[in-house]
Amino acid sequence: MSLSNSAMAAAGALAAATLLYEREQSDKQSAERFAAAALEALLNAIDANDADTGAHVRRVATYSLILSDAAGLDKGAQRLCEQVALFHDIGKIHEALFDIIHEDRRLTTAERRAMLTHPQRGADVLEPLNGFYPELARGVLAHHERWNGSGYPKQLKGRHIPLSARIVAIADTFDAITHHRRYSSGRSAVIALQIILDGRATEFDPELVDLFAFPPVFAEILAAQRSVSKWRTPVKARESGRERDDAPDITFRWRPGRSGTHERHQTDRPKRTRR
Repeated sequence: MSLSNSAMAAAGALAAATLLYEREQSDKQSAERFAAAALEALLNAIDANDADTGAHVRRVATYSLILSDAAGLDKGAQRLCEQVALFHDIGKIHEALFDIIHEDRRLTTAERRAMLTHPQRGADVLEPLNGFYPELARGVLAHHERWNGSGYPKQLKGRHIPLSARIVAIADTFDAITHHRRYSSGRSAVIALQIILDGRATEFDPELVDLFAFPPVFAEILAAQRSVSKWRTPVKARESGRERDDAPDITFRWRPGRSGTHERHQTDRPKRTRR
C-alpha cells in the first residue's frame, strides 16, 4: 500500500470514528434533553395536583439559590440546590398523601405519620433519572434530616446530610413560617429568622444559619420574599433557545415573568467555598 493510500485509509477511519462519536454525542444529548423534559413534566404535575405546593417549591428554590450563591457554590452545585428545592415535595402528590395535604385542619397523628413518608416517595419518583441527576433523589430524600441526627427518614447527622438538602431545609422552613397555609397564618420574616437561629446546630447547619442571617444575605432574602409574594400562577412554557447551546441542559421557566436563569443581586457579603 502506498503512502497516499495509507493516508487515505487513515483519513477514512478518522472520518468514520468522528461520525460515530458525533452520533453517540447526539444520542447522549437527546437522552439528556428527554431527562430534563421529564423534570419539567414532573414540575407541571406538582402544579396540576396542588397549586399551593407548586408555588411553595418555587419560593423555596428562590431562597435556596440566594443561599447557595452566598455560600460560594459553583454553578453545578447551585443548579443542584435549585433542583432539590423544586422537587423536594414531589412525594406529596402521591395518591396516599393527596387527600391529607388538602385538609383545612391540623393533621391527626396518623396523618402526620403518613406525611413523614413523602421524602422517600419523592426519591422513588426521581430514581429513574439518577443516571442524569445522580444527586437529586439523594437531596430530596434528606431535606428533613437534622444537623443533630434527629430528622428523618435516615437520621443522618451533620455533614453526612447532603449540602443541597441542608440549604433547602433552611429555605423550606423560612417559607413554611412566613407564608399563609390552609391551616396556619404566615408569620413575619423576623420571627422566621429567629426560629431558624434557634435551630442552629440542632436542626440546621450552623454555618449556613450564620450565612442566612448575615444582614446583606437576609436583605436579599427579604427582597426576594417581596417579589415571590406577588406570584400567582406558574409559567410552564419551556425556554429552549438554540438547541446546540442548550445541550445537555434544558432550562424551563419556573418563575412567572422570568426566565429559567437565576438573576443574582450582588451584595457585600462573604463568599465561602464549602465541601
